[in-house]
Amino acid sequence: MKQRIISAIIALLICVPIILYGGLPYYIGAALIGLIGFIEILNLKERKKKIPYLMKVFSILSFIIIMMGNLNVFDSLYIMDYERIAFVIFILLIPIIFYNESKKYDINDALFLLGSVFFLGVSFNQLISVRITSLDYFLFLLSITIFTDTFAYVVGMLVGRHKMCPSVSPKKSWEGFVGGLIFSTFISSMLFITIFDYSDNIFMLIFLVGVLSIVGQLGDLVFSAIKRNYNIKDFGNIMPGHGGILDRLDSIIFVILAFSFVLRYL
Repeated sequence: MKQRIISAIIALLICVPIILYGGLPYYIGAALIGLIGFIEILNLKERKKKIPYLMKVFSILSFIIIMMGNLNVFDSLYIMDYERIAFVIFILLIPIIFYNESKKYDINDALFLLGSVFFLGVSFNQLISVRITSLDYFLFLLSITIFTDTFAYVVGMLVGRHKMCPSVSPKKSWEGFVGGLIFSTFISSMLFITIFDYSDNIFMLIFLVGVLSIVGQLGDLVFSAIKRNYNIKDFGNIMPGHGGILDRLDSIIFVILAFSFVLRYL
């Protein structure tokens, strides 16, 4: 517990000033965090099968191309140019012709890398874009994930009786899920209305926060399912007591993706 608290304090002392300052420090910091998260996925894959060194280089290059492209929250998720997509597909799929005979790199490996590159590349692209676009939006989304995770844990610990997905995450309960949803929706909505002087459609805001809270909890379970498939507790150990980058950002990744989608229709 002491190690976990110390790690959290150090992370906050580093991350909070960078998030608040924004600009180039945040741009570089978020990109580095994204790269570490992607390497965690590569290491996960290599628990079952080694990836050829050249393909690891190609996949990292592809990830950077997707992550750093069109950094604008209103455009990048849906207007990603086809040249960039085609390039990534080519450099990750064509090599199966040359590696396939030795079974070092086959279509399953290529599709794993393609999925990882696009999923995490777009996710961290949006993580950067939202902060560049608006600190208010970023803090708003962060508050949803923090309050959801906190109250889901507290309520689940106090009154949790009915397991939600025992094969994926044995400790999560439906009571915790509902508790996290209710408290996060109420607190985050009130904070947004009060701090940012929001006076538009309050019911729409509450509905949006509720949806994002649900998506965040489902995102947490998605990453838990991935870890369960590979029989690991954490994606990494960059934060002692907390795990890796993806262990800490699992909820916010899905919340930001959902928020980017919703923005297109608001």
